[in-house]
Amino acid sequence: MDEFVSTFTNRLDSKGRVSIPALFRSVLARDGFEGLYCCPTLDQNAVDAGGNRLVSQIRASLTLFEPFSEDHEFLSTTLIGESEVLRIDPEGRVALSEGIKAHAGIGDTVTFVGQGYKFQIWEPERFVAYRDEAKNRVRELRRRLGSGPRSSGGMEA
Repeated sequence: MDEFVSTFTNRLDSKGRVSIPALFRSVLARDGFEGLYCCPTLDQNAVDAGGNRLVSQIRASLTLFEPFSEDHEFLSTTLIGESEVLRIDPEGRVALSEGIKAHAGIGDTVTFVGQGYKFQIWEPERFVAYRDEAKNRVRELRRRLGSGPRSSGGMEA
């Protein structure tokens, strides 16, 4: 599989390193990016992470704005200027920077959340709250969409 799927929670070791889930490491290896590209999420206290596919999505998003426009500058400052490339050691661990830990509120555990072309890094309790909110919003969306004709490919939550 070439996508990041599922959710994993791992503990940081005494040196502040955390093991990237094996399934995620295999996707990163096929992607061919050297290291782990990390940038703050736009709407949450979490971190987007990935490789070439994430970087390509960021570049594609930037092309929607006129170069040197204020919107382009804001987006590039956040998604490129605030990003970090972390080194993955031979055991598949990364040392999270103080900036990443502060932005996401990470202490001694990390939750990795697959999102297809990227994954997110969360403080576990913040992720549980976010996941619950997401489920509630999807249920509400399903209720709203459920008032129209149903198709065999409908959403399940």
